[in-house]
Amino acid sequence: MAKHHGFLRSLLTIRSLAFLFLLLVSHVISAQDFIWTSDGTGFYVVEENELVRYDVKATSRTIIISANDLQVNNRRLDIRSFYFSADGTTVLIYTNSVKVWRLDTRGDYWTLNLQTKQLKQLGKELPPSSLMFAKFSPDSKRVAYVSGNNIYVEDVTTGAQTQLTHDGTRKLINGTFDWVYEEELACRDGFQWSPDGKNIAFWQVDATRIPDFNMINNTDSVYSSIIPVEYPTAGQDPSSVRIGIIPSSGGDVKWLPIPGDPKQNYLPRMEWNSPKSLFVEQINRKQNESRIYDCNTESGQIKLIRTETDNAWVDVITPWQDFYFIEFRHRFQWINNNQEFIWISEKDGWSHLYRITKAGHEVLITPGAFDVMSLEAIDEKNNLVYFTASPSNASQAYLFKMRLDGKGKPEQVTPADLKGTHEYDISPLGKYAWHTFSNTYTQPVGEFISLPDHKALNASQSIAASLPKATEKNKVEFFKVKTEEGVELDGWMVKPENFDPKKKYPIVFLVYAEPAGANVKDSYGTGRNHLYSGDMRADGYIYATIDNRGTPAPKGKTWRKAIYRNIGRLNIKDQALAVKEMLKWPFIDPERVAVWGWSGGGSTTLNLMFQYPEIYKTGIAVAAVANQLTYDNIYQERYMGIPQETMADYVAGSPITHAKNLKGNLLYIHGTGDDNVHYANAEMLINELVKYNKPFQFMAYPNRTHSIKEGMGTTKHLSTLYTTFLKMHCPPGAR
Repeated sequence: MAKHHGFLRSLLTIRSLAFLFLLLVSHVISAQDFIWTSDGTGFYVVEENELVRYDVKATSRTIIISANDLQVNNRRLDIRSFYFSADGTTVLIYTNSVKVWRLDTRGDYWTLNLQTKQLKQLGKELPPSSLMFAKFSPDSKRVAYVSGNNIYVEDVTTGAQTQLTHDGTRKLINGTFDWVYEEELACRDGFQWSPDGKNIAFWQVDATRIPDFNMINNTDSVYSSIIPVEYPTAGQDPSSVRIGIIPSSGGDVKWLPIPGDPKQNYLPRMEWNSPKSLFVEQINRKQNESRIYDCNTESGQIKLIRTETDNAWVDVITPWQDFYFIEFRHRFQWINNNQEFIWISEKDGWSHLYRITKAGHEVLITPGAFDVMSLEAIDEKNNLVYFTASPSNASQAYLFKMRLDGKGKPEQVTPADLKGTHEYDISPLGKYAWHTFSNTYTQPVGEFISLPDHKALNASQSIAASLPKATEKNKVEFFKVKTEEGVELDGWMVKPENFDPKKKYPIVFLVYAEPAGANVKDSYGTGRNHLYSGDMRADGYIYATIDNRGTPAPKGKTWRKAIYRNIGRLNIKDQALAVKEMLKWPFIDPERVAVWGWSGGGSTTLNLMFQYPEIYKTGIAVAAVANQLTYDNIYQERYMGIPQETMADYVAGSPITHAKNLKGNLLYIHGTGDDNVHYANAEMLINELVKYNKPFQFMAYPNRTHSIKEGMGTTKHLSTLYTTFLKMHCPPGAR
């Protein structure tokens, strides 16, 4: 389940390197639009639909592909993203893209020969905008891609096409994934070339036994139409998934004989180690046991390398990172000539990096009572690994380095005087990085730096030079509150303009409170309510949030996994007891306490309104899971167990169980075209509220998805609705 965000991405219009720096800082350039050169001395970026290379130190600019190079049949190709062949002679251009669930991963691909400037469309006989995940072969002579859930290989020079799989259908999926694998395991691209280019390894998802959830479109025609989505709810067996090896020239598939029932296990990761060795991670359905296998793709021999178990769940994703923008699966990071790999594990109570041999021997690289938030880069030449962490403040993030052999102690690389959140995109050889910084009162600023000394390459365009213009008045106050159970929680609040501590103010709480997201972050944008039409501070509201146990804060495994089998209970109690303590503060009006949230935050809002009506007087819940049994099996079973074994926990944590206790003012909002949290949740909740004669307000947005942003006027209407309801039932201003 994901937090609600807009998906920011656009093509660029850049006329100077200085402006490029500004765009990089503001995150307009996405991870796929900004690509390092293979030697790490420069980078490629799209400017005015031209592909340009910049040298990091000299700031020289070279046009690689001009706008004229992209003219074909009296039209121009727009570059959505781009990829270079290994020999550097050809560029793969992705264009005309369309959205598939979360991201626009389906479109058209063209190759452009950089010497001859010849432009060729791949799969031109296939339906428009139907190709996915095209990638060059290791020898740069061919490109493989997916279309119609089948895998194809095409010769770059001749255009000769070979269809490798022929059985793909809507529910038998080759080379990509179904809805739930994408949503909960970040699995989208589902095939890989072998290192020698002779074979392709691919996932096949058999969703034929997964029931469809039928969404209904009532507005695009006078007759309704059904939109089916294969969607396994909690308690349903997962899709059967297997991994096949097929010759890239065509032939029979060899299916890897991975142990276990494919309907009771998941296969979230695979990586080639050598032309005959493929490493695969398997997790069981309960997601509390991870197994890593070394699979011989020639003989079919399967060797178990590593097993890890947990009393709650084993993470296969990085919980601090946002999968709207990046690939956030843990990966096999090969070192020592592919004889070892780097792995992230919480087995000692903290998220740490380990180096693991092919025989399964492990060495802890990052010892200590802190969490590794992300692996940033490996510099084998200098025996270093770079990672982000924040041992003393869970709302921030800094770059650290550690010896790759695990000897010594971690060293902070980020300057200690820059308090806040730091992000890094490190070049392939680890010599340079693009570094961005922000906090609650500093707009994102960035610089190119050298490593490991962390020095700006250009003093005039450094973060230090940018800070005077980027710094604002700090409006966000961080605080800690201890509940009556002795649990200390982090929070932030934004007080009204001209705040008078002798007066009482209404308070509005933003909540999420589930394992998929945390709100207490020292980064720019924190403290802003983007749904509110107007200025909450000027109108006299206190705006606040609290992170309860179970949110993905870097506070250790015990903190994060306290919520196991307790969603809808422990997180709700932590939130309510924290607010109970805050109501002792003299400037908060206990009669004007409001709460709102989206997705998991909507579920939290409902549970707070229903379970603690004496505290929360007004609530706005958007796209909420009202009944946990309606949500997908991977997410819900990971955190709540399998319903056949833990049904009482599902019932106790579901808002509809407690709907009869509603006393306050509730606005419930849902999109009828939500493929994530289905609209059925709204109707189930409505039935329960009607059953107990509970008045409430309700808004259904026809055919809108989980983000409720489609259609003319939608965003403005939603903001107006939110603001009007809040002002009516939780009046602003001091008293």
